[in-house]
Amino acid sequence: MAKRRANGEGNIRKRKDGRWEGRYTAGYDKQGKQGKRIIKNVLGKTQAEVKVKLSQAVEAAKDLDIARTDDYTVLTWLRTWYELYSKPNVRPSTAEYYHRSIELHVGPRIGDLKLNQLTGRDLQKLYRDLLEGGRLRKEQKAKRPGLSSATVRGIHMMLHNALDRAVKERLILRNPAEDCIIPKLKKQEMKILKPEDMKAYLTAAEEYHVLPMFYLELTSGIRKGELTALLWDDLNVDERTISVSKQAIRRPSRELVVDRPKTENAIRMISIPQEAVDLLIQEHEKHPDNPYMFPSTRTGEMYNPDSVMNLHKRILKKANLPHIRFHDLRHP
Repeated sequence: MAKRRANGEGNIRKRKDGRWEGRYTAGYDKQGKQGKRIIKNVLGKTQAEVKVKLSQAVEAAKDLDIARTDDYTVLTWLRTWYELYSKPNVRPSTAEYYHRSIELHVGPRIGDLKLNQLTGRDLQKLYRDLLEGGRLRKEQKAKRPGLSSATVRGIHMMLHNALDRAVKERLILRNPAEDCIIPKLKKQEMKILKPEDMKAYLTAAEEYHVLPMFYLELTSGIRKGELTALLWDDLNVDERTISVSKQAIRRPSRELVVDRPKTENAIRMISIPQEAVDLLIQEHEKHPDNPYMFPSTRTGEMYNPDSVMNLHKRILKKANLPHIRFHDLRHP
């Protein structure tokens, strides 16, 4: 039986084109013919240069699963990581965010690169391109062509996790995302609803027949998904408290479902004023057999959180008030 050439053995020769070449055994293909050697090479202008490159390549081969390193492009690896490691272990909204980032932002720009050739510079260029022109919707792109720094930071974190897994599976030696400088977060100025504007806002909400919902929002500060997922049973009339233990989220399939909050700390009991309790009782008397605290007037089912956002914009417009993010209603 022929003796296997160990990883680390190699030979150097001068090619006809004048360059020097070093060939070495990088490993053995366990998927193909048993015992078949995987031969790799390095090239250089001088014998000394190739000798250094050969030594470095042999050392790298000891730590990599050479039989698989050439199997993946950046895109095929990200799709594999998403399906096997990410999607089963994150919230549906996070999974949707990762899927869109991979298919719409990362894949079209660096997806064809070989995974084992990806560099920190490639990623840095990706982040710059996304910041300068990453928006996809034409109406948004005209106003601001680039993605926000927060979105690009989220994409970086996703890539960092995916490439960490590639290191663990011995597909790459180190994580190139470690070399990147990620954009700093730009603090967005918070605009709150002024006390003198409260009456106009609530009057407009009443004209849209949603006063109890928005009065509760202003006095409790709960998130939009938590607001729409509230059941009548979550209200304790005697204690004047609301139990927050769930939220409405949209799955990648666009289906609206109720899930647990993002963190255990988000499960909480909130005290509300008597005025809010009285309004909620009046609201419940309109639909006493419906379990939802705020059922949709159109379907009778749970309100879509996006519909609440749209209602908020219409209320502001009707009250002649400047734009305020719904999220900022939580910060009086």
